Formats: sequence, C-alpha cells, structure tokens
Amino acid sequence: MILDLPATTTEKVSKKLVTIRESGGAVTLGRVLTLVVCAAEGQPTEGAIDAANEASREHPCRVIVVSLGNPAAATRLDAQIRVGGDAGASEVVVLRLYGGLTGHASSVVTPFLLPDTPVVTWWPGDAPADPAGDPLGRLATRRITDAGHASDPDAVLATRLESYSPGDSDLAWSQITYWRAILTASLDRPPFEPVTSATVAGPARSPSIDLLAGWLRSQLGVDVVRTVGSFEIRLDRASGPLVLAVDQNNTAVLSNPGKPDGRIAMATRGIRECIAEELRRLDPDEIYHLALQGVQRLSRPEAEVPA
Repeated sequence: MILDLPATTTEKVSKKLVTIRESGGAVTLGRVLTLVVCAAEGQPTEGAIDAANEASREHPCRVIVVSLGNPAAATRLDAQIRVGGDAGASEVVVLRLYGGLTGHASSVVTPFLLPDTPVVTWWPGDAPADPAGDPLGRLATRRITDAGHASDPDAVLATRLESYSPGDSDLAWSQITYWRAILTASLDRPPFEPVTSATVAGPARSPSIDLLAGWLRSQLGVDVVRTVGSFEIRLDRASGPLVLAVDQNNTAVLSNPGKPDGRIAMATRGIRECIAEELRRLDPDEIYHLALQGVQRLSRPEAEVPA
C-alpha cells in the first residue's frame, strides 16, 4: 500500500503511521534499526528504496527516505508512506523537503526514528564531505557512502580519509568483500611465503579497485603498484607469483606456481547485496579505515607519464 500526503506536516504523517499500525497494516515490533536514506531531488531514490526493501528481509527496519528539493522554492513537506508488499519487511516513509526545510532535514527526520534502535544513514548519491559532521550523519551510529557514484571518484577516497570517523563505511568497500576473502584464503595455504610486492590492475576511475589495492598495502606492508588495465591482482613471492584475474567468461581464475588453476564463479555485487552486508555489522570497520590509509601510499606509475 502506498499513501501520498502532499503539503503535510510531520505530526500528520506520524498520526497516519499510527492509524495504519492500529489497523493492522504494519507493526514496529521486531524492527532492528532505522535506515535513513538521503539524496538530492533527481538522484536515484527509487533504486535505493528497492535495495533497502530487499535488505529489510534480512534486517527488518523502518526506512526514512529524505529527498532534498529546491531550497529556493516555497517551504513544503510532501510525504509518502509505503507498507506491505511495497515495503518489503520494512515500512517506508518518504519525505520530500522544499524551501527552508532542506536546511533542517535532521529535525524533520527525528520524530520518525524508532526508539532504542540503532540509526544508519546512507547517501546513495553524492555524500557530504564530512558524513559524521552532517546533521543526518550525527543521528547515526553507522554512515554509508558510495564512492562509485561520487561526482569525482578520483578524489573521493582522499576526502573520505580526511573526514573519517568511526562508523563510516562505503559501498565501494562492500563490493570487494569476495575478492578479499579469496586472497586471504589463498595466502593461508602452503607455501606460506611472505609477499614481497604486489600489483593491482583495473579501471582508472574505480574506487573499489583503489580500496582493494589500499587494503593489500595496509595488510601486507609491502609496496603495491596500482596500474590501469584489465582486472588482475599479482602477489609476488619467492616461489613465484600468485595471480587472481578474470577470464572471458567473468570467472575468477586463481593461478599458483606448481598447482592447477582454481576457478571460482563470481557475480558482480549489486547495491542490494552491499547494503545488506553493511547492515550486518554496526560497529566501526577499522579495516576499511586502514584501506583508506593504504590508498594514499600506493605507487601509481601511470601518473608519471606525461599527458
């Protein structure tokens, strides 16, 4: 069920939620968190709602979507409530703010936060330079950004490191969870030799590849070269390199000296899988912070080539 409430107030929206709950259309029992989704008008909020609804089947929650409209327009609040089949295992409150309300989003959101549950704030599009310092970010114990949708993906990770606060995370980090798991498992097998250097190749404007290289730099403590090209990770060891690449069938191929190649079927992780993973843990992700630090210490030989 979808209920539109144009030109309304937070009090009217809250009363309508109570009415729907009392009529048996929705309950707050079992909700484990409040997910606040913030995006400027015109950014892909529907895709974010779909992803949040899917994730809510694993993490029942209230989803509050804040759409920031034109601050120069007349002050107005348009709301929408979605429950039942249109909201997965959650209840969705869409708040479209215009005029002066765009500067007071946190005050508009506060009445809808579930009591005694964690709050997670997610920016599916452009995020503030300092998520923890943003008014909506200050409401949350966990703040999720998406460097892949940033207007300047080449510089966004440096900004994320500069403003990092415990509780920050990014969907570009979640996208490489499987790759990190494969590499970790591979290094836990014989010959147990230390990695002397590493090379990570991938698209030039890919925060996920940068974070993967930064993670290796921080965890291995060796020089990691970040190059541009087809996806490949090469870890140099005394007995020969361990290489993880992708073949023409989009299958991960793991090559190890003296052993047959290992093949692993891999699928690109979408927003739904990534946001569900982020909601599984609400404690600070210290490894993500180390990966951000590692990105700043990568070797980038292509940057030395004159344009």
